[in-house]
Amino acid sequence: MSLHKKEKQHKLYNGEIVAGSLLVAESRGIAELLLKGADPEDWKDAVLKSNILQKRNPETARRQARLIKRRFLLMKPALWEMVVNAHAGLATQAVLAAAIKHSRLLGDFMNTVVREHWRTFQKSISISDWHYFMDVCAQVDPGVEKWSDSTRAKLKQVIFRILAEAGYVNNTRSLILQPVSIEPELKNYLRSNDEDYVINCISVTA
Repeated sequence: MSLHKKEKQHKLYNGEIVAGSLLVAESRGIAELLLKGADPEDWKDAVLKSNILQKRNPETARRQARLIKRRFLLMKPALWEMVVNAHAGLATQAVLAAAIKHSRLLGDFMNTVVREHWRTFQKSISISDWHYFMDVCAQVDPGVEKWSDSTRAKLKQVIFRILAEAGYVNNTRSLILQPVSIEPELKNYLRSNDEDYVINCISVTA
């Protein structure tokens, strides 16, 4: 496993992804707000008063809305429209693409661990794979060493859940790898916007 050496000693990873996994249903609501050009007051009303994310805790709603919005602002409206209007499979992959763009941790795990397992015909991912990945990340970004065990465990939980939600593993227990075919519409969007890194990450089973 190797990550880009030129990025060594730079802050590359953050733990923002602990706020939630793919959150596809919630992402549809946030994408709609973005497409409507909602102002700050509209956002507050939708997330906290109307509770479009259907969360019991207002702080959870606020935190997840912020995570989803940050993901989508890295992409263009064409992707938001996929999330709102496309069938479940395409919407899920579009959200995954935005999540990868936002979280290098997620992207690198897919692009190194998952890809290597497919290349070497290993059937499943293990907990030891995660620990090894964390060690490699700490070499690239020393800030990772400061993450607590609980933070690392939560990150593992979220990333494994994302892999299951997107179909790359069968479930979060056995973590058996499964092939994933990328929807042509998403692939075209990513290619036309030069999202080569995201394409590499989502195409690890190809």
